[in-house]
Amino acid sequence: MRERLKLIKPSATLRISALAKELAKQGKPVINMSAGEPDFKTPDHIVESAIKALKEGKHFYTPTKGIPELLEAIAEKVNRENGIPAKPENVIVTAGAKYGIFLAMQALLDEGDEVILLDPAWVSYEANVLMANARPVWVRHDESFEDAPIEDYITPKTKMIVVNTPNNPTGVVYPKSFLKKVADLAIDHDLYVLSDEIYEKIIYEGKHYSIASFDGMFERTITINGFSKAYSMTGWRLGYAIASEEIIRDMNKIQSHSISHPTSFVQYAGLTALKGDQSCVDRMVEAFRRRRDLIINGLDDLGVEYVKPKGAFYVFMKVGNGTEFAERFLREEFVAVTPGEAFGSYKDYVRVSYATSERDVKEFLSRLKKYFS
Repeated sequence: MRERLKLIKPSATLRISALAKELAKQGKPVINMSAGEPDFKTPDHIVESAIKALKEGKHFYTPTKGIPELLEAIAEKVNRENGIPAKPENVIVTAGAKYGIFLAMQALLDEGDEVILLDPAWVSYEANVLMANARPVWVRHDESFEDAPIEDYITPKTKMIVVNTPNNPTGVVYPKSFLKKVADLAIDHDLYVLSDEIYEKIIYEGKHYSIASFDGMFERTITINGFSKAYSMTGWRLGYAIASEEIIRDMNKIQSHSISHPTSFVQYAGLTALKGDQSCVDRMVEAFRRRRDLIINGLDDLGVEYVKPKGAFYVFMKVGNGTEFAERFLREEFVAVTPGEAFGSYKDYVRVSYATSERDVKEFLSRLKKYFS
């Protein structure tokens, strides 16, 4: 494992994050536009359900896969909303969606396997591939960021394709045609698809499609989702995976011998999130939409090139040298953004998160205008 860990590069955001904290400590007016975390509080009815569970003594060990009520609620949710024909046996509850990705890759990948990652992509995919002793293969998108020549990179060693829609960092919502191409390639070459759908509720244009709902794809897809983004439950660390019974059994072996199970009372909060009033999600998405429109209109006025986000809460902005821009922008205007190199080979971009207040978005645009002038 130590040799594998040497292959994992330190996060490109660490230096920016450390500098931002140091400037804030000095009293500088730092605005954080780098965090992938909603700025809303977890809705009250979800918080109260966790408190109620604690008071009722629901703080003991649970089944390793998760409490039965939550497994049933997740299966019902993906059947109704995503068209995925899951039963509770096809579900595992995890300590965050990220841990679900880790479990899936540990369960399915062997030494020498190749995993296709769509560049740009969240760097934790690459880290998890490397921790499984497999090899990441990066495939750049075309100019639309909605397609990629995956077929040119498939070899006899290819084992998995990773898809994330809506996408971090571009905000692209993949069209059904692209997902159909991925599905066809997976079937033709006998591959797995790991589909990260954590941003599925945060969509402004287009429609979300779950690749596991396509013909022939349920048995070869691991669908990853969770509660962090849609319900503003980042610190609660609660996610889930949907897959075949065989894959779930293998993932559960690892979970049972590592963390045992996700936190007991947090699972009851997740149950309330799925079963309770969904208007809190609608309100958050509308707030994100307003911020998105504000930021892209401002970038248009400044003549800045960017990928138009149709989902999630990021703008992928072209700035030249992204790492140099991120450091200078922070030092000169006290705004933290994430260099594009944190997501693959797009070193001339930065990711700007608008999971923050409208006031901060407006201040970001004001400082960006000043920086460019």
